[in-house]
Amino acid sequence: MRTSKKITLKNASDFKIKLLNWAQQFEQVVWLDSNDYPRKYTSFDAVVAVNANSCLTCDYTNAFETLKQYKNSIQDYIFGYLSYDLKNDVENLASKNFDGLQFADLYFFQPKKLFFIKDNVVEINYLKKFENDIENDLENIRHGEYKPFNCAQGGLAENEVKIHKRIPKKQYLQQLEIILKHIHRGDIYEMNFCQEFYAENAIINPLQVYHHLNQISNSPFSGFVKIENNFLLSASPERFVRKKGHKIISQPIKGTAKRLADKKADKELASALSSDEKERSENIMIVDLVRNDLSKTAIKGSVIVEELCEVYSFEQVHQLISTVSSRVDKKIDSIDVIKSLFPMGSMTGAPKFAAMQIIETTEASKRGLYSGALGYFTPDDDFDFNVVIRSILYNNANKYLSYSVGGAITAKSNPEKEYQECLIKAIAMKKALANKP
Repeated sequence: MRTSKKITLKNASDFKIKLLNWAQQFEQVVWLDSNDYPRKYTSFDAVVAVNANSCLTCDYTNAFETLKQYKNSIQDYIFGYLSYDLKNDVENLASKNFDGLQFADLYFFQPKKLFFIKDNVVEINYLKKFENDIENDLENIRHGEYKPFNCAQGGLAENEVKIHKRIPKKQYLQQLEIILKHIHRGDIYEMNFCQEFYAENAIINPLQVYHHLNQISNSPFSGFVKIENNFLLSASPERFVRKKGHKIISQPIKGTAKRLADKKADKELASALSSDEKERSENIMIVDLVRNDLSKTAIKGSVIVEELCEVYSFEQVHQLISTVSSRVDKKIDSIDVIKSLFPMGSMTGAPKFAAMQIIETTEASKRGLYSGALGYFTPDDDFDFNVVIRSILYNNANKYLSYSVGGAITAKSNPEKEYQECLIKAIAMKKALANKP
């Protein structure tokens, strides 16, 4: 049981900064922020969950069933992540590539303290046994010292973060030729091929790097995660899947164009993206895959495409986004819905199983949390998860830092253009670490 209290805020933006600063004292923190992006199906503007009352951490072995047992025994809010490598629980697959981050495959916790922000109201939800902390915590949040983040302040890194490519460009182009051969043979129609950028002996201020990344990207599924020494700094623009009542929605992204400073040229580029045959085909293939995955748990005839290849514009890129929905029977457990969709088609390809097999043999790094999902479950068995892309991952114990980017490879792909698209997607993470506006 939880104690709930609502407070009207004079300045929600300032309170958000103070709240996230205050949260840093805890070993477990999940912060989710929509950045006021005008999107349908948004439950709140921001939420922070801190301080584990209980937690679940495990590898991929029987992970979804273990999570189901934990969720159903807690019957409360739980926050956490699902790594891409839970694919090994869904299918007979393995993850044998290099892993510098060493994160757990799955982590969730029941927070002692929760803050939901919507417009200018904060709703505080504390477990009953901690309800006496509310007033003291509010006082500390309101009067805690903080400095509004400015990208000119510095202090992001205590040493120079030297970024290296796990796959050199020459090797990247060679791997794309292998993937294209698979496509031309008919083994797959589309595959999301990713590459890792990394730094060793990196010493950073994770919170300030997150603020800078968020300032640059201003994404609707932004997130900051601290699990002891492991950090996720995410500027994700993509929702994986959401459940509210009986309705499920998934919003895959496929199709990218860069932003331009010239407003007229930028608008023309967005318009060109909406009608680009290759970019639309990437998206439509994944929409078909999502429709098929949703049908596994859907009430018959309830799967519909609400949006197809709509252009959404973000700070760094324009994207094509589709919205696919279904309805499920109340007897279907939320975990079964997620498992039927996992991993998300936008980060694998089609057919999904064959694409994941080729991903393992052509990529050089274990994906881990990258292209997994971050989010939460409610006591009512609803949930909302993003896709972990446009994100920096950092292990403070071994000082290993990583960010990965990828793109959809189809029969019409040009290897050089695919490589350049990856560099465009990496701009925000590179700038955030370099302390450049």
